[in-house]
Amino acid sequence: MSMTGKHIVIQFTKRWQFLLVVEVCAYALGFALLVFAVSFNLMATMCGFVVCGLVLLLIRKPWQINLNKASSFLDQSLGGMENSTGLFLTPKTELSDIALLQRHRIEERLKTEIGKVEPKVPLKRALLWLLVFGVAAFFLYYFNLFGNLNTSNNSPATKEAIVFQALDSVVSESNPPSIKEQRLTIKYPAYTGLPPKTTTNMNIKALEGSTIFWSIQFDKVVDSVFMERNGESNSMKLKGTKYIKSIQLAQSGFYNFKFKDLGGTNYLSDLYSIEVVKDEIPEIEIQQLKQFSSFDAKDDKILNFNTLISDDYGISDVYIIATVTKGEGESVKFREERLSFGALNSRSKKLNLKKTIDLAALKMEAGDELYFYIEAIDTKQPKPNRARSETFFAVIRDTVSNRFAVEGTMGVDLMPDYFRSQRQLIIDTEKLIADKNKLTEKEFNFTSNELGYDQKALRLKYGEFMGDEADSGIQVTEEIEPEALPEGEQEEDDPLGAYTHDHDHDNEHNLADLDHEEEETDEEEDPLSNYLHNHDDPEESTLFTQSLKSKLRQAMAEMWDAELHLRLYTPENSLPYQYRALKLIQEIKNSSRIYVHRIGFDPPPIKEDKRLSGEIKDIKTLQKVDDVVKEDDFSAMREAVTRITEIVANQSKLVDTDRGLFDAAGNELAVLAIKNPSKYLNTLQRLKWISEKEQITVQELLEVQSGLLRALPTIEANPSKRTFFQDEMNTLMLKELEIND
Repeated sequence: MSMTGKHIVIQFTKRWQFLLVVEVCAYALGFALLVFAVSFNLMATMCGFVVCGLVLLLIRKPWQINLNKASSFLDQSLGGMENSTGLFLTPKTELSDIALLQRHRIEERLKTEIGKVEPKVPLKRALLWLLVFGVAAFFLYYFNLFGNLNTSNNSPATKEAIVFQALDSVVSESNPPSIKEQRLTIKYPAYTGLPPKTTTNMNIKALEGSTIFWSIQFDKVVDSVFMERNGESNSMKLKGTKYIKSIQLAQSGFYNFKFKDLGGTNYLSDLYSIEVVKDEIPEIEIQQLKQFSSFDAKDDKILNFNTLISDDYGISDVYIIATVTKGEGESVKFREERLSFGALNSRSKKLNLKKTIDLAALKMEAGDELYFYIEAIDTKQPKPNRARSETFFAVIRDTVSNRFAVEGTMGVDLMPDYFRSQRQLIIDTEKLIADKNKLTEKEFNFTSNELGYDQKALRLKYGEFMGDEADSGIQVTEEIEPEALPEGEQEEDDPLGAYTHDHDHDNEHNLADLDHEEEETDEEEDPLSNYLHNHDDPEESTLFTQSLKSKLRQAMAEMWDAELHLRLYTPENSLPYQYRALKLIQEIKNSSRIYVHRIGFDPPPIKEDKRLSGEIKDIKTLQKVDDVVKEDDFSAMREAVTRITEIVANQSKLVDTDRGLFDAAGNELAVLAIKNPSKYLNTLQRLKWISEKEQITVQELLEVQSGLLRALPTIEANPSKRTFFQDEMNTLMLKELEIND
């Protein structure tokens, strides 16, 4: 879509305004560069840019460029416009036919010649001045030609400079000594690999174990210089014209400088903070590994995992501590091994290590367990930081392990090697239920029937172990010979023949006595039968006590129901009975344990002549009264508040004991100031002043007292009896209630 003449004039007006703004910004930016080269102050530079830009905007006034002015400029700049561009600003309805014709003719000419005219803005001159200002600022900055105006780090005019204040009320010199040069160097421990850092800021934040070097120089000769830190005053050594001091950081705190001039006047500086940063312990993250892993004997017993380890200054060593356990109870054996990750990248701050642990390579067998964790050591010296991961477990499942039990005083292996077969049956049944959709109906029924036979064999074995001579009390009918069967039924096929186990009947005569007929006798009852252990009776033929025998019978009954549902091809209904049978077996196993009592207090022998006599005159009741007194961590601060009140009330002067009290209060307040310097540092500084100055005003004392009160924690109320007023009427009413109660 082609542009109309009015749109062309509007675009030209906006372009004219934009170029004026660019011209102003070019001049302002050049001026700002000069200000920065002279002052080295970013805030002053920004202020110079804003002020210069506002002034130039007021001079150039780009907002005064409107459509009429732009139209007049186009008429003057383009000779063929015939002073007719103003027609574009008039609505067509107000123009005559001749004016419309002239407007159309001028519009076509304006479209072709608008690119030949530029707004009247000296932009090239502004950019040239910007280049001149930039080059001048570069030379001023590079050669520091205005160094006397620059508030550099070594100048006492900066806020980083050490400022001293005289402690005496009358200063002997009108121009006291001041700092000419100050320097603080932080030398980090060698294991960090960090270069030394030099600064003029006396506030310190450095790693624990770093060495700090101070170097200060005065513009005049002074008598002595001290550094006060944590209640201690250490003199600084004069080396040439500079006073130096070095310490090794061990704890956070505050410090200040103090010097005496040749006239004997003492000067004290502000407080500066020392923040000690601890070396963090390594961080360990183990990926792609479960907390507990278990394997079957046929599985590939391999653990694969990734380990991410990071430290702030470097890791020196990483290894695995693995412990293998064999056996159980008192026969358990432990073997500890140290497994490595191979070659490590020395001094690396982050490690991504992969490890594969083969349980077979650790000579682990069924029933063995593995406990392991990862330990990482960083490069800290002389005592490195150690970090360990959480403990992970791996076990090789064993379902046929022997259990040894002790009955009475005789050690007998009463628990047979198939005592845990019920658990294996549960596992196989759950697996069958889970694979039901994957198996055909014939395969499912066959497997369920096989499990039923295994359940039956286990039940019969328990019956034999308990002393039963029959199929756990379940009466089995005598086999009928084939020739005794009715004709037509001898050759009839068994409908379950394809699903049953062959030795369900072939070996039945070995599992139970089929000739179990009830016999009636008229013999008289044997009077010694109650005192004999008759092994001929299956109810008495057992190695267990009566309570264990009843539990075992309950377990066998549960096994019978479990077998029934397995034979009916409903294994999901068999599981509850199997779980109850397993629980009963576990209770039988646990009840066969013997617990050894712990050796305790051996009382002295009792005198028989005084036993049960009831005399208690020589027996004394032990009474012990302890007064638990909680130490007050801010006792000096509380005493200082009280002492300031006395000094202000009596208008007395400070004595040496008061200064010692204020020093102790300052040490207590420093503990709070380390944690919250913005809140308590000002009070700590004032407290330091009043403990050193000779003469102190009441206002200074009150300000210090107010700061100490804000810093003191609230005292917890001790439990005590509440006292309240009771009038005579209430007392009489309570007595009447007690009498009539």
